Amino acid sequence: MDKAQALHSFWSSFGIPAYDEQTVPDDAVLPYITYNVATDSLDNVVPLTGSVWYRGTSWAQVEAKAKDIAKYVGEYGHKVIKTDGGYLYITKGSPFAQRVVDASDEQIRRIYINIMAEFLTAY
Repeated sequence: MDKAQALHSFWSSFGIPAYDEQTVPDDAVLPYITYNVATDSLDNVVPLTGSVWYRGTSWAQVEAKAKDIAKYVGEYGHKVIKTDGGYLYITKGSPFAQRVVDASDEQIRRIYINIMAEFLTAY
């Protein structure tokens, strides 16, 4: 899998649909995850973000999903995913998770996730 596919694999590991934030389908239904895609090569750390989106009056479900992501990245803050020609090394960014309100819809519950990615590849 290439670098973008590795990022999709990571964000799709949490039991709800995940979409590149540039290509969310018009008919997508919450809950889902959106994420940005940026890549680089060896020795360059790339800050990346994702957002977990739920609809409701409680923060419980979206907070639980953010906690799942934190656990998946790891107790010590890293996850390694095999790619074509190398690895994707993911660590937690800081702050790792933060709540975001949606001024246009008070039912939207969103958690913004920060990660750091290093593409351990030559290209």
